[in-house]
Amino acid sequence: MNTGEHTAQAKSSGGRGGMGEEQEGRDAALAELRARLADGLARARLTKTQLAQRAGLGRTTVQQAFRDGAPVPSDATVAALTHVLGLSEEELLALRRTAAEKDILGAAAGLAHGPGRPIGEWDPHDLEVHPAGPAPGSGQPPGVVPQRVLPGYVRRDHDQALAEAVQDAAQGRSRMLVLVGSSSTGKTRACWEAVQPLAARGWRLWHPFDPTRAHAALEDLQRVRPRTVVWLNEAQHYLGDPRAGEEIAAAVHALLTDPGRAPVLVLGTLWPEYADQYTALPTPGRPDPHSRTRELLASRTLTVPEAFDQNALQAAATLAHSGDALLADALTRAHDHGRLAQDLAGAPELLRRYHHSTPAARAVLEAAMDARRLGIGLHLPQAFLIDAAVDYLSDHDLAELPEDWAEQAFADLAHLVHGRQASLRRAAVRPRRRPPGSPSPGAVPASGAGPVFRLADYLEQHGRTTRRAMCPPASFWHAAHTHLTHPDDLHNLARAAEVRCRLQWAHHLYLRAADAGHTDAMMKLAWTQEWGGNWVGAEALYRQAADAGDPDALRHLGMLLERAGDQGGAEALFRQAADAGVLDALRCLAILREQAGDQKGAEALYRQAADAGDTNALMDLVLVCEQVGDLEGAEAFARRAASVGDPCALANLSQMREETGDRESAEALAREAFDAGDTTALFNLGRNREEAGDRKGAEVLFHQAADVNGGLTLAHLARMREKAGDQEGAVALALKAADAGDFYVLRDLEGMRERAGDRKGVEGLCRQAADAGHFHSLGHFPLLGFPSPGQGPWPYGLDPDGTPTPPWQ
Repeated sequence: MNTGEHTAQAKSSGGRGGMGEEQEGRDAALAELRARLADGLARARLTKTQLAQRAGLGRTTVQQAFRDGAPVPSDATVAALTHVLGLSEEELLALRRTAAEKDILGAAAGLAHGPGRPIGEWDPHDLEVHPAGPAPGSGQPPGVVPQRVLPGYVRRDHDQALAEAVQDAAQGRSRMLVLVGSSSTGKTRACWEAVQPLAARGWRLWHPFDPTRAHAALEDLQRVRPRTVVWLNEAQHYLGDPRAGEEIAAAVHALLTDPGRAPVLVLGTLWPEYADQYTALPTPGRPDPHSRTRELLASRTLTVPEAFDQNALQAAATLAHSGDALLADALTRAHDHGRLAQDLAGAPELLRRYHHSTPAARAVLEAAMDARRLGIGLHLPQAFLIDAAVDYLSDHDLAELPEDWAEQAFADLAHLVHGRQASLRRAAVRPRRRPPGSPSPGAVPASGAGPVFRLADYLEQHGRTTRRAMCPPASFWHAAHTHLTHPDDLHNLARAAEVRCRLQWAHHLYLRAADAGHTDAMMKLAWTQEWGGNWVGAEALYRQAADAGDPDALRHLGMLLERAGDQGGAEALFRQAADAGVLDALRCLAILREQAGDQKGAEALYRQAADAGDTNALMDLVLVCEQVGDLEGAEAFARRAASVGDPCALANLSQMREETGDRESAEALAREAFDAGDTTALFNLGRNREEAGDRKGAEVLFHQAADVNGGLTLAHLARMREKAGDQEGAVALALKAADAGDFYVLRDLEGMRERAGDRKGVEGLCRQAADAGHFHSLGHFPLLGFPSPGQGPWPYGLDPDGTPTPPWQ
């Protein structure tokens, strides 16, 4: 059938007007587009696989371009196919635009469909699939911008689990999977390949990113409709957002569990360190910042391995032999270590350039690595990087810097790696355009003025791993204080400076963050003033934080007024804080009621706080019940606290029962607390028995506790044995404690024997510890006539692993 016949057939079904004619015209344009492509393919005598290779497109993309019922191919796909087939690019792009044209009800239709657009209209690179660059030797004409292409795809074990999730979604069941793996291991590409079967079924894909990822997700998750893929690539930008992360997790959970919005498929990716952070169980009694995210991710994560196994490498080699030049090139470097995805993403070359860069470029990169690992956002201001880099240079390198060193360094770092990635590339920050009078989205632009840059993902992760124990130099903190303006950046760096004992920088960065509106910084400064006795300064800062929207500041203000004797003012502030959702404010009110003698009112407030989820209030109720002799009530509240993750309540109740002489109940409760996760419960009960003179009963409890809490408990047993004169048993237990991580017990025993004048005992203990490999745990090697390790040359040689060899061996 020739082109004219195709056109005539496409137009022969006319007769309907309005919307029907417009839809018919779009269908006819799409039919003619595909007919011309098919004719061109036949004349070129190519298979679709060969066409995909020559056009630099994925085979799935090419198949979709020819398949009836598939979405309209993209402009880039049509342009690539016409170039290979020798067709008129202008004419076929015109047909493509007609086929994809929106009708007059497009806006309403978009609302009906919810956010996103058909999967087939997406370019995978716009979804953050790493570009692989033009194939080696592709012969791209000079002056022509090379098209971004994808290499052939090699399925691995995790692809099967992804396919099952997609199949479930296709059959009507909502699913979520988050792929966890290091940078450039193929997570995003795997998600893209997995959703291709849904494209032919008319599914849409939504990638929330404007104005920020977190803001877009939180604003539109409720609008997601059935048959939508929610694309949460680099999910830390959504779930880890300090303000909206937990709300986003809750909204995703609501979407997945709402049968009226099924089916949907939520796909995300995470680096392992973020997955560990979000899924870690909280420490009892401390804040739990990721509770909803942890519940959301439970049983919904899938690990992507670092390297391709031998089967996957063989499959990649088969594709390479079939003509995939990108895979063939990458396999020349990755066939030994198997990190094929990273190589395709340019990781090895990025690392090589980092190690072999000029001193100035390396200094800028290391400043950028430290900035990202210490909490500065994705977009790093150029002015900050230039000033920060100075102290990363040696005195010699600094003296040799040319005047234009910064321009040279940024130019070097902007060079593309195999046409794929740059070590440090300039980032385009999209300006916000909102109608006059629109509410502010609450997002703050990137820190600083002027150009901003983004560090390559692989180098960022490399920096997190290799520089985790390094503290940035003074120029880094000075540049941060001078150039950064984003409140989150300033607050994160203030905390980083504080834990690294850069206390003056921490204080000044907290001040900058507070001035920029960060309420946590205001609270930190207020607490510092309060701790230092400056109640007036603390009150001013707490009020500033309360005015900026932090209700917990009201509770702290109430505590200040309470200590100043203003009980009425304190109660009013506690009630304001409680009304704003601060759970601990209810406990503060309860304590005021107790102090006023209103025990009944206090108990009611404790119950209200406990019902709202405050586990500390449950412990308060345990105490209240114990004080009035309601033992059953006390135990019920303690068990309730343990059931929500706080076994310490059972342990505390055990201590109370022990003090009243109810040893049987105390031991039973301690065992329950121990089984629920409080590893010190049995140890503490043993200490009580020991102090009461029951040495035998204490030892029984200590031995039971040692199975979990080895170092601490074994060390205590060793000291007990030493005091009882059982030196041999004490040493045996001390060495076991040292193996479990408590080295100081050896020094304790050594000190006991030295004070008793037992020099032979000291020497024997040193020899036994050295035989067991615990050189660093002893402080009296000079007594034996040879230096301590690290205090002079070791005269007796070293084992192959570097361990000092004792003189008696």
